[in-house]
Order: sequence, then structure tokens, then C-alpha cells
Amino acid sequence: MFASDFSFLYLDLRFGTYAGRHSLMIAITFISVLSYLIGSIPTAIIVAKCRRGIDIRQFGSGNAGGTNVFRVLGWKAGVFVILADLAKGLVATMLVSRLMYGPIPFENKTPFDDFTVVQIIAGCAAILGHVWTVFAGFRGGKGIATAGGMLLGIAPVEVAVSLSVFALVLLLSQYVSLGSLSAAVAFPLTMFFRENVFMAAVEGYNTLIFFSIGISLLIIFNHRSNIKRLLRGTETKLSTIPLLKKK
Repeated sequence: MFASDFSFLYLDLRFGTYAGRHSLMIAITFISVLSYLIGSIPTAIIVAKCRRGIDIRQFGSGNAGGTNVFRVLGWKAGVFVILADLAKGLVATMLVSRLMYGPIPFENKTPFDDFTVVQIIAGCAAILGHVWTVFAGFRGGKGIATAGGMLLGIAPVEVAVSLSVFALVLLLSQYVSLGSLSAAVAFPLTMFFRENVFMAAVEGYNTLIFFSIGISLLIIFNHRSNIKRLLRGTETKLSTIPLLKKK
């Protein structure tokens, strides 16, 4: 009788552990899907449709992002879209991730605490949603602003340096795409130099450096058409945008 009761108790504990892990897996899946859907909000397409009744992907560079909106609809609309896209990454990383109510349902081998891992998962899901939006035939933007919003909550120093590099390259070259590419490269380089040259002891460096390289490679990959135009000398400069020309 005692052995039978012990067996049932053992099964109850096993089932409780399984149910708990299953519940936590559902939570992290929900966070990932919700973050993806938030990232998928096609801000550029919505703004272009509301302001001009056009599909922004049929004009300019054909990209559904803030830079193309800047070119086609003007700086006000462009800045709005860029900030909105940045907010998508920030909301996913800083707010949606807080829906996780327990430890992550798998072994955490990273140097980060569980919540930071969930933040990274949520942020990456938002970036994927922005690049491959379910609401617009999986043709979205290039992920620069959304990635910036995500990274702002995880690595603010690197983001600040990358934004400075972006602004400097944009000012000197007047190419938004070149500024974006430079910022993407600057992010992991800044982290590397802070840790290995300036000995700043970046928290979670051994994990975050590979993650930052992955994000940078994704951004560079999504700018491959811009790279071709830059090499051909056909990329649009800010100075050629009618709104910014001197009258």
C-alpha cells in the first residue's frame, strides 16, 4: 500500500513538473508570437496609405521602412515611421517580455539572467516581424530601427556609439543606407573594444557579442540592394530629395 501511494506521489510530482514546464513554454511562445505581431505592424505602409493612398513598396527603393518614407513622403513622415519602428522593438523588449511569470522552460547556459534571455527572444521576434511582416505579404523593412529599439534596453552604450557613427557617416556622405550599415558594424565592434581594449567588463559579453554579430549580419543582409546601388553609385542621397533641396 505504501509503495503504491509513493508511486502515485512520484507520478504527481512528475506530472506537476511537466505541467509547469508546459505552462512556461506556452508563456514564452505567447511572448514570441505577440512580439512578432507587434514588430509586424507595417508602419511605413500604413502611413503612406493614409497620407498619399500609395503602397510605399512601389516607390523609391521599394522598402517599407522609415528611410524610404523619408525619401517619398518627406522628413516628418519619415521621422515618425522611424520612431514608431524603434518603439516596436522597445515595447517587445521592455514590456511584452514582462509577461513571463516564471523561469525559462529550458536550461539557461548564458551568463544572462532568465529575464534578459526572454528580452532577447522578444526583441528578436519583433525584428523578424518587422522584416517579414505577416500583415503585408512578408515584405517589410530592414530592421534597423526595430533592432535599435530592442538593443537600447539591453546594450545602451553600444547603441549610443552606433547612433553617433550613423549620424557622422550620414552627415559626411548623405547616404542613409551607408550610415545604417556603418552603425550595424559599429555595434559589435564597440562591444568588442569595450570588453577587450578598455576592459569595461561588459555583462554577458561572451553571449552578447555573438548575438550582436548576428543582428549586424541580418541588417547587412537586408541592405544588400543598397550595397549594390552604393557600389554602382546610384544610391539616393539626402541632398537629392526634393524636400531638402534649396529653393
